[in-house]
Amino acid sequence: MSREIVVSFHPESLVAELVEKVRLLRIEVVKMIHQAGSGHPGGSLSAAEIVTALYFHQLRLDPAHPDWPERDRFILSKGHAAPLLYAALAHRGFFSREELATLRQMDSRLQGHPDRLRTPGVDMTAGALGHGLSIGVGLALAARLNDAPYRTYVLLGDGEIQAGVIWEGAMAAAKYRLDQLTAILDYNDVQLDGPVHEIMPLEPVVDKWRAFNWHVMEIDGHNMGQILDALDEAENIHGYPTIIVAHTTKGKGVSFMENQSAWHGRAPSDEELRLALAELEEEMGERGGRS
Repeated sequence: MSREIVVSFHPESLVAELVEKVRLLRIEVVKMIHQAGSGHPGGSLSAAEIVTALYFHQLRLDPAHPDWPERDRFILSKGHAAPLLYAALAHRGFFSREELATLRQMDSRLQGHPDRLRTPGVDMTAGALGHGLSIGVGLALAARLNDAPYRTYVLLGDGEIQAGVIWEGAMAAAKYRLDQLTAILDYNDVQLDGPVHEIMPLEPVVDKWRAFNWHVMEIDGHNMGQILDALDEAENIHGYPTIIVAHTTKGKGVSFMENQSAWHGRAPSDEELRLALAELEEEMGERGGRS
């Protein structure tokens, strides 16, 4: 499949700063899941650039006031990637980074899937896949009815969009011309039981979203400049909802996790943690040496 190549119009310093934050979030993810003894590293690591671009550049938020009515809304529809969301929220200041060590513990605010009633900064309780887009449609409609300025962003998994309810939400978003709604597809082509293209193929996925009357962009989901430019473009689309099809790598950043369905939902051992951190920290060091 061909991809639209987007040239970044953002300062190199901003892109570099965000890329460094991506490394930090990936480190937090593998540490948290190791500490918990369970969790979903693959899909957390694949979406790290996307979530970083949103939380540290795009979203209008106030960590001191998580319920600020005019804040942008973010829905992690692929809720099993909660470790990544928690890492971003902690680094953004919604709660302390020390709390990340409580992932999946009894009475922790950081459960295996996000809970909006327990965790500051979480806009939707997630777990059952497929529902985030329709909830995003509801939030976007509410913004219009209330003449509110906020935008709504929904992060989808590729295995998740095999669910029919996703396409009901897609039809509704197009019907109501919800141009304040942006979906982002984490298209890593790996789900729990194997390759997405073998289990239930999605192609031609770009043509499908266009047929549902969405504005569609296709990017490299690990290229920070392309992500930022796509998010900017989405804000300037009128009369259509937008989806950004972001091609990613499952388990990105940890070589032995990449493109492996076994790492969809498994915690690293002590030795695997050591190897993963060595790779991620070496990558940070190399980048620092080039700056």
